[in-house]
Amino acid sequence: MIPVLILLHLLSAVIWVGGMFFAYIILRPVAAAHLEPPIRLQLWVGNFQRFFFWVWIAIIILISSGYWMITLYGGMAAIGKHIHIMQALAWLMIAIYMYVYFQPYRHLRIAVDAQNYPEGAIQLAKIRQAIAINLTLGIVIIAVASVGRYLL
Repeated sequence: MIPVLILLHLLSAVIWVGGMFFAYIILRPVAAAHLEPPIRLQLWVGNFQRFFFWVWIAIIILISSGYWMITLYGGMAAIGKHIHIMQALAWLMIAIYMYVYFQPYRHLRIAVDAQNYPEGAIQLAKIRQAIAINLTLGIVIIAVASVGRYLL
């Protein structure tokens, strides 16, 4: 059971953090260099719609598999400090994601539907900042999860 839970947990983290890496580091600069603002904003709305669907699934799997593994390992008292750190940072990532999803992403969709591209650009900038934070947190979590037991 543990190997399946670890696999699901890792795949979910890869989808979420890898998707943010691709969007922020690769897609964003190319879209900014080659697409006019209306097309660029429409591209982002479409990408976020698909990506955020998968992030919701990843979050559900991460929470479920993480707490299931903690239970199988003997509960909160039995796990290492690195797991507690990973858990705290993951909840921060989830809170930031929920802010993005329910605030600037919602307003971005409304602005693009209304062809209010200046407002859409403001909302996209908010999303970009939040993704930069979450990408950093995701990378830190990966580091803590992979080597934390040896350092803490």
